[in-house]
Amino acid sequence: MLKFLAKGLLRDRTRSFFPILIIASGVMLTVLFFSWINGYAMMLIAENARFETGHVKIVTRAYKELIDQKPYDLGLMNVNERIEVLSSEYPQIYWQPRIYFGNLLDLPDKKGETLSQGEVIGFGVDLFTDSYEQELLNLKEALSNGNLPTKQGEILISQEVAEKIGININDVITLIGSTMYGSMAMHNFTVSGMVRFGIQAMDRGAVIVDIADVRLFLDMEDSASEILGFLPKYNEDTTFEISSIFNKKYTNKDDEFSEIMLPLRTQGQMEFLLATMDQRMGMFIFIFIFVMSLVLWNSGLMNGIRRYGEIGIRLAIGESKGHIYRSLILESLLIGIVATIIGTAIGLIFSYLLQNYGIDMSSMLKDAKVIMSTTMRAQVTPTSYFIGFIPGVFASVIGAMVSGIGIYKRNTAQLFKELEI
Repeated sequence: MLKFLAKGLLRDRTRSFFPILIIASGVMLTVLFFSWINGYAMMLIAENARFETGHVKIVTRAYKELIDQKPYDLGLMNVNERIEVLSSEYPQIYWQPRIYFGNLLDLPDKKGETLSQGEVIGFGVDLFTDSYEQELLNLKEALSNGNLPTKQGEILISQEVAEKIGININDVITLIGSTMYGSMAMHNFTVSGMVRFGIQAMDRGAVIVDIADVRLFLDMEDSASEILGFLPKYNEDTTFEISSIFNKKYTNKDDEFSEIMLPLRTQGQMEFLLATMDQRMGMFIFIFIFVMSLVLWNSGLMNGIRRYGEIGIRLAIGESKGHIYRSLILESLLIGIVATIIGTAIGLIFSYLLQNYGIDMSSMLKDAKVIMSTTMRAQVTPTSYFIGFIPGVFASVIGAMVSGIGIYKRNTAQLFKELEI
């Protein structure tokens, strides 16, 4: 039966060309859009993880309540000892302390008087103990001028801040803020280099300092705002599982300074953004199934009118209406499978191109407040290879099922009149 129908479709291309064209186009867009959304989600996760959230994050309960303000005075104590314990309990995770702080940056003139000022967001990271943070933040690739810090007292400043304030390499700048205990703090740093991350939220005002210098500056000996944990490869289920076990063991509701672990998805706007993308993907596939079903329904009706003679002869020689109806559905299934394979292949080609080259979206992200790269890339995953079968096959079959209902409305008394015509 399948062989017979396949030969019929090949010999009469008017029955298959238009449906295959419509389905292949829809499947191609579905695959491309899915890969793009997936790439956007992976990029969003990767960028936020390395700059802000980690795959998991440990903070105090008091810090969590005001986490958007980054209140380092409510941070973690005895961090070095805590990391040793965490490394033994969770050896699959790499733990890294961070201090986030907001300061006033002051550029003095030759007389030591203020020449210009600006607000900055500081990142206290481990720049010298090992190279993990440098690789994680892609500092070598982000370096646009000068060199990476090679000794204590050196600082990296975003290129945009440097140009705005008028800072040059080897200038001495002053950071003005408050210590962990609330007193005023000032510290001089030498600008060793400038960076451009390609992330608007970072490039607008970030400075990178070694965590040892920040601890001295803010009077935070052996302390940190947060401890970030990084898995070898991000897995959402694993982060929730580890967080649940950790919180049962260490979180005390009666102690505001007890520790709590936060999975990436629960931090900031990540839950909303990732959930929205999941919903949009489901909505997109549903819309394609619905629209393509309508188009194929109309196509089936037009083909049905053209094939009235064929259907009439088949009914006249004794073929049942149910058998004809089922054969049309099977025919549409073959068309759907062939069209889906073609559409998936074309969609994957465009997806791989978008994955390798990306699209520069910097002009649209000038005021972005979330941490995300300005280069949008697709991400081809195993799901990309079969996601197109959902709208492709379903739309084809649904369109045939709806248009094929007309077979049951045929009146055999009219057959001979149609055949005479």
